[in-house]
Amino acid sequence: MEIIRFAELKAQPWRNGGGVTRDVASRPKPGAEPGAADAGTAQDGAWDWRVSIAEVSKAGAFSAFPGMDRVLTVIEGELLLLSVDGAEHPLEKYRPFRFSGAADAAGALPTGDIRDLNVFTRTGSFKGYTSIIELSKKRAHPVFEGQFGILLQGQATASLGDAEPEAAGPETLNRYDAVVGSDTATPEILGRGFLAVVSIDRLPG
Repeated sequence: MEIIRFAELKAQPWRNGGGVTRDVASRPKPGAEPGAADAGTAQDGAWDWRVSIAEVSKAGAFSAFPGMDRVLTVIEGELLLLSVDGAEHPLEKYRPFRFSGAADAAGALPTGDIRDLNVFTRTGSFKGYTSIIELSKKRAHPVFEGQFGILLQGQATASLGDAEPEAAGPETLNRYDAVVGSDTATPEILGRGFLAVVSIDRLPG
């Protein structure tokens, strides 16, 4: 079972100084130069998909990502007023919103700083989805291949269910830790709080 610990992720500052981003996971684009995906926060071209968590502390323009689709979800704070190609969209907490990465986008912070979860996928190659679910202490939530389970709020543990060795107990999750899904040894998450389930689907063709 693989867990990506948020505390170990490197913060990368935005070009406009309006916030920082931490990459949770990404898939390098075939043929990309080694290490090029690390520059993906600033510009597209080095990855086919990317999951990241950003802290937004100042109103301003968002970086453009031509050739990408984007799903943005406010996960901390009350409201992001997002402008996409001149149309305003008030984004409340835990309400995913999909838009083109090539759009002229900017954000305002009427209620203060926010943190958001971003899922980028290359148009025509992959499709990204974000679902917010409430965890249960009685029924474990599985995380399958092509998915990430990210703890947004509350307390939770991850284990391999029936496949877990007796000597190995469940792993405690901290806020924003991500559990990497699998179909062969499927992790299960138990607890109380809210979980973001990010799915990355490869499109046919």
